[in-house]
Amino acid sequence: MTTLTDPPKSTFRVSQLIYDTRYRSLTFQVIAFILLSVAIGYLAKNLGANLRDQGLSISFGFLGVPAGYDINQRLIEYTSQSTNLRAAFVGILNTLLVAFLACATATVFGVVAGVLRLSNNWLVSKLMAFYVEIFRNIPVLIWIIIIFTIMTAVMPSPREFRGDDATASMFLGISAFTNRGIYIPMPYFENGFGGSVDWLIVIASLIGSFFATRFMSKRASAIQEATGVRPATLASNLAIWFVPLIVLSLVMGLTFEIPALKGFNFGGGIKVGGPLIAIWFALSIYTGAFIAENVRAGILAVSKGQTEAASALGLRPRRVMSLVILPQALRVIIPPLISNYLNITKNSSLAILVGYADVTATLGGITLNQTGRAIECVLLLMLFYLVVSLLISAVINVYNNAIKLKER
Repeated sequence: MTTLTDPPKSTFRVSQLIYDTRYRSLTFQVIAFILLSVAIGYLAKNLGANLRDQGLSISFGFLGVPAGYDINQRLIEYTSQSTNLRAAFVGILNTLLVAFLACATATVFGVVAGVLRLSNNWLVSKLMAFYVEIFRNIPVLIWIIIIFTIMTAVMPSPREFRGDDATASMFLGISAFTNRGIYIPMPYFENGFGGSVDWLIVIASLIGSFFATRFMSKRASAIQEATGVRPATLASNLAIWFVPLIVLSLVMGLTFEIPALKGFNFGGGIKVGGPLIAIWFALSIYTGAFIAENVRAGILAVSKGQTEAASALGLRPRRVMSLVILPQALRVIIPPLISNYLNITKNSSLAILVGYADVTATLGGITLNQTGRAIECVLLLMLFYLVVSLLISAVINVYNNAIKLKER
């Protein structure tokens, strides 16, 4: 039964899609999506018509054709008779390798430089300021050329290691630094299952250790909240990380293949080519300068009262930085850090300048020129960088959401 106190029932009107704030944002999003879909459809139709007029069509069958070219730096087995698809995978792995190494090294450079730039030592502070201003204001392309030129001109050639004391001339007798690259020992397992299975076991052990240490840290935090005393976890975490690796090394017989001079070059071991070192180090020192400024901004964003309170409790400056300042500064550092990681990944395409076979050099370079499939190669190249960039952004955003302030 309807009474006079019941609110009147409202009826939906089309005008609400524009004037009602409950629907307006959704309306504009739908309109934008429709317009974007129409534009993409028009461009795709126009592309198809132009290709038909030229007697061409989009086809990815060229990926199954033998590539016909060699790749000097590779992480998987590859020959000139391998398919273009495998050559693209080699380039993708090379891109991911240099991006991962550069992101890790640039983070170390950036954190160290950012912290030291705020040092009370005048000389240290000015040296870090000099590093930041010099390296971030010169294009990364120039740094790639400089580092590659230094490597090829300054480092000794393999023939200089000839003679009876060739091993003695090597670093620690196991590594060689030459103008062709760096040769280091290659680990392998004598009693393992062979191939990549052994390394999958090692990776599984590391993943298990990671989750085990996280469990121990959460348990210690729960005990601290309940009792006010945090149990020591350093020894247990070190044991969790290293004991499984030591056991695996003993059981599967970990040994090392030492590089040795064979003919005109070194053989055996792992070769880290000069182009890889040049692009890796250049991206690291260049992006590290930007990360240093992000770290400095994050530290300065933390109230000085936090530092004073921690010092009043008797904490040393190093502990204040690691336990009080940096954890809070990460909330400011992480968002721009995502952009720096994305820039490293995309700037790795400059590796083609020094002959490093990344995905731009293989799929977007040699394969494109040999097959003439420019549209297909460029589309695949765009898709790769898009997917990798979205994955990096998603992973770092998960961490960013984990450390942000949470209101009760």
